[in-house]
Amino acid sequence: MTNPLFYAKIILFGEYGMIEDSQGLVVPYSFYKGTLKFSDENSDSEFEKKSNEHLIKYANFLEKLNLPEKFKLDVNRFKEDISHRLFFDSNIPQGYGVGSSGALVAAIFEKYSFQKYSPESISKDDLKNIKAVFGEMESYFHGKSSGMDPLICYMNLPILIENKENLDKVAIPKGEEGKGAIFLIDSGITGETGPMIQIFFEKMKTEGFRKTLKEEFIRYNNACIDSFLKKDMNPFFRNLKKLSHWAYEHFRPMIPESIFNIWKKGLDSNAYYLKLCGSGGGGYILGFTKDYEKAEKMLEGFQKEVIYRF
Repeated sequence: MTNPLFYAKIILFGEYGMIEDSQGLVVPYSFYKGTLKFSDENSDSEFEKKSNEHLIKYANFLEKLNLPEKFKLDVNRFKEDISHRLFFDSNIPQGYGVGSSGALVAAIFEKYSFQKYSPESISKDDLKNIKAVFGEMESYFHGKSSGMDPLICYMNLPILIENKENLDKVAIPKGEEGKGAIFLIDSGITGETGPMIQIFFEKMKTEGFRKTLKEEFIRYNNACIDSFLKKDMNPFFRNLKKLSHWAYEHFRPMIPESIFNIWKKGLDSNAYYLKLCGSGGGGYILGFTKDYEKAEKMLEGFQKEVIYRF
C-alpha cells in the first residue's frame, strides 16, 4: 500500500502579518511533494539513511508531547516503522519557504494519529484544533510554529485565515491561460525561518513599526486577498503595489541581497511586483504581473516558476 503524497505550500498573502492577526491566504503547490516510504533492504542511499536518522530524533520529541486525547499519535508504531527503515521521500527544498517540515508533520499525523480525519469533511472547529496540534508538532523544527504549513499540506486545499481564531477552506478563482501570472523567483540561497522571525519580533518592539504594520501592511494585505478572491484585478494590483513598496521599506533584512535591485525595478516600472514567500532571508520570492512575457524578459538570469495564470 502506498502512502499519500503531501504537497508543498505557498503563502500568497499574510507572511508575518498573520502573527499580528492579519488575514492570510495559503495554497498547496503540487510541483513539490513528499511521502513516507520504507527503504529497500539493498539501498545504500545516504539521503534515505539521513532521513531515517532524523525521524528517530523526531519520534523522541513527539513521544514527550502531550497532545489532546482526540489527536494523539501512535508513536510506538512510528518508532517500530523507523526501525524498519522508514524515511521521508521528498523533493521539497528546505529553507525555501514552501513547507518542507510542514509536509513531514502532515504525513506523520495522517499515518499515525489514532483517530482518522477526512480533510474534505473536517469541521471548522476541528480545523482550528488540528492547526494547534500541528503547531506543537512543528515547533521541533522552528522553535515556534503557527501550525499553518502542516495544515495546508495536510488539507491539500486553499485556506483563508480570517484571524488568529478563525480559518476556513476557500475556493481560489480558477486559473486560466491569460497574460498575467503569479510566479516564484529563486533567490539562489536558502533561508532560515528562526532568525527571520527573531528580526520581526525585534522590529515589533518599536512602536512606529507596530503602528505601520497594523495601519498599512495589514490593510493592503487584506485588500489584496479580498480582491484576488473576487478576481477583481484592478484594485488587486493597486493594493499589491502598496504592499510590495511597504515590504521594500520595512522588511529590508528579510529580502535577499540578490533580489533588492529587481524588487525596486518592478516597483519603478510597474511591470511586476514582488513580495516575500514565507519568512524570506532566501529561498523563493513571489512575483505578480499582468504581463508575464514582459516581466520574464526583465528578470532574465533568474530561475522562475509560474504557479498560477490569469
